Amino acid sequence: MHKSSARALPSLSVRIDLDTEGRIGPGKIQLLENIHACGSISAAGRAMDMSYKRAWDLVDEINRICRQAAVERQTGGKNGGGAVLTPFGISLVARYRKIERAATSAVRKDLLALRTDIGRPRKAASR
Repeated sequence: MHKSSARALPSLSVRIDLDTEGRIGPGKIQLLENIHACGSISAAGRAMDMSYKRAWDLVDEINRICRQAAVERQTGGKNGGGAVLTPFGISLVARYRKIERAATSAVRKDLLALRTDIGRPRKAASR
């Protein structure tokens, strides 16, 4: 184990269960961020080693869960179209990242304590 990995602060992943069938988590948010950066669903999926169909299925799921479009297709243009985040999609990403930062900040002391506890050598079991 490298010293840097032993020193790294454990990270917190946030998944928000909106209802029994719908959740938003780090993967969907990363996909939305990639769509925003890449300008297409297919490129966003490729950046995550995800098939085009899987990326589209996740976009459809996000739109269904949220009951409004987070991603909008664009047709035509020099490169044949693409996709952009809607104002709601941009807000969804920003709100999720804000929740994630707040949650991480709230448990920082516990994450530090966990890192310390995990870094301690095990005591040999007595026989």
